[in-house]
Amino acid sequence: MKKIIVVGSSNVDLTARVKRLPRPGETIGGATLLRANGGKGANQAVAAARMGANVMFLTCLGNDASGEMLATQFAADGIDTSCIKLSATPTGTALIFVDDNAENCIAVAPGSNNDLLPSDIDAACRCMEGAEYLLVQLEIPMPTVVRSVELADSLGIKTILNPAPMGPVPEELFSHIWLITPNQTEAEQLTGIHVDGEDSARKAAEALFAKGVKNVIITMGCHGSLICSPEGVELVPARKVQAIDTTGAGDVYNGALVAALSEGKSLLESARLATIASSVAVTRMGAQTSAPYRNEVDNL
Repeated sequence: MKKIIVVGSSNVDLTARVKRLPRPGETIGGATLLRANGGKGANQAVAAARMGANVMFLTCLGNDASGEMLATQFAADGIDTSCIKLSATPTGTALIFVDDNAENCIAVAPGSNNDLLPSDIDAACRCMEGAEYLLVQLEIPMPTVVRSVELADSLGIKTILNPAPMGPVPEELFSHIWLITPNQTEAEQLTGIHVDGEDSARKAAEALFAKGVKNVIITMGCHGSLICSPEGVELVPARKVQAIDTTGAGDVYNGALVAALSEGKSLLESARLATIASSVAVTRMGAQTSAPYRNEVDNL
């Protein structure tokens, strides 16, 4: 199994389960509070590791109790933490509301995530050599994302970009990306094409191909995911479950996807496995706490 490099954020998630999301200026009582590990990069690294992948994680943790808690969990999941950076800045924190319909709203205080710098990526160059895939998101500084992608490309590593949370993406970055995995909203922000179904998702994928991306997966929630590659286009249906919390579901999808790719599975086969993994995740509370293990997915 080839090595996967995940570059990204790490947070502590404070999740309040409420009957409905509060309106501006409103206080809602009776919430249930969950403290758990999170951060898009960390979620994806953990999800990939629990699928059995060989994962190295590049992130920046605060030199505090939260950072120690995160590092301990990474090690327990079998993730290579030898290139993790420690900072005097407190570990990132996410404040999350989840309602009875599994909808959420999230505010993130990046903290130490902002201290993951392009120079840290260069320092980890030797660790990256020999890897087959790089998985990166947009919850760390954009110059660090750019350097990660450019360095990976120069080393012959295939980059998967999960463009979330969405922000401006330099146009020159797209030509270095082997696979991009936006959801409907992100695909629209990247291309200007409103995505509300398979036909519009195909048009958005074509626009991303024109930018230089090699492969595209557009995730569409309960409508499944559209897999677009030079070999063709196919819709992978979503698996119907009773969702209780969608937090981290996209991260589980991406982590399981790259894990399957590292085993030699095709893009389509990997997307099917990722769909099952994310369908399990939405039936559980939290981000990393919801990521399933490989035997759970295989049993389905």
